[in-house]
Amino acid sequence: MTAGKQVRIGVIGARGRGTIAKYWHQPEGRSIVVGAADIYPERLQEFKEDINPDAFVTTDYRELIARDDIDAIAVTSPDFCHEEHAIAALKAGKHVFCEKPLAITVAGCDNILNVWQESGKHLMVGFNMRYMNMYRTMKEIVDSGAIGEIKAVWVRHFVGWGGYFYFHDWHANSKNSTGLLLQKGSHDIDIIHWITGRYATKVSAFGGLDFYGGDKPNDLTCPKCEERDTCTEVSPGRLIECAFRQEVNVEDNNMVIMELEGGIKASYLQCHFTPDYQRNYTFIGTEGRLENNELENKVYVYTRRSNTERELADRVYEVKEAKGTHGGADPIICKDFVDMILDGKEPVATPLAGRMSVAVGCAATESIRKGGGVVTVSSLPNLAVSAVGNG
Repeated sequence: MTAGKQVRIGVIGARGRGTIAKYWHQPEGRSIVVGAADIYPERLQEFKEDINPDAFVTTDYRELIARDDIDAIAVTSPDFCHEEHAIAALKAGKHVFCEKPLAITVAGCDNILNVWQESGKHLMVGFNMRYMNMYRTMKEIVDSGAIGEIKAVWVRHFVGWGGYFYFHDWHANSKNSTGLLLQKGSHDIDIIHWITGRYATKVSAFGGLDFYGGDKPNDLTCPKCEERDTCTEVSPGRLIECAFRQEVNVEDNNMVIMELEGGIKASYLQCHFTPDYQRNYTFIGTEGRLENNELENKVYVYTRRSNTERELADRVYEVKEAKGTHGGADPIICKDFVDMILDGKEPVATPLAGRMSVAVGCAATESIRKGGGVVTVSSLPNLAVSAVGNG
């Protein structure tokens, strides 16, 4: 496609993450959403009501990608469907936006990358944290050299709504997600890679199912549960499967140690039964330390006490509010997808970065389930593409 045209987009997975379609539906602008596929007819109806009443909708995604009037497909279906849907769309000659994680296995990611390479089409991974003002500010500070050469990274992720979003539905079974170090952790692992400019090479991890899961029937739902008036995890919304059912087998408490290229040491802690929700990042370099506070919407920079020029000042950055979901990131990443197709703009996150976050998540999950031993992260495949590195 060439500059000046309009991208016609179809969405696989009409609800959940698929609601970002509202940012693509600009009938008088550079993109328009013309179709959607979902296995639930009621969600397709909601899609038409919320996005485009004239959209083509179907319960068979193959009918959607077969349409000649669709240029690009947004894959916002459940994680275990990403590989199938992304590959089918690329083979059908469509550009693809694939929500993270790219797939739930390294092999699945590599299958997507191989088809992408052969297709000649554009592929973007939905790493919206790279578009958040908070993390863009941190990236800018690190790239300026203010804290010197990064040597250590500490990340704590308090997933206050973890029970609702990840244990009341399909995420809680490893056959659908591998583990939450992919679905939830892929964001954080990618930010570690992005800000340091280095990929993890080996990991060691410990974790467990320390709160959720149990002996409740797999078909038990919150509305039908006799304990719904006293249960601390009763569902407040659409996701209603019991969080203490027998099939739940993904870790809700994870601790990962990584070594990155260049010898950088990093840690990532993720817990799904904390009462609050926030991410806390610390980057320590040879000249200082950088730390964020999501609750205050600030970034702090502390310089080393030495006789260097870095001694001049500690600094506090007031991160500006942005409009739109996910801290203003969603409208920007949606615009970048369109700009990539129409103008050839390089994405902030490359597909290879998407693959590497999955590779680290899979290696850490393997380490947890084998007792915590060191696991080597699967290295990047040899692909004849220009989009290498961390983007």
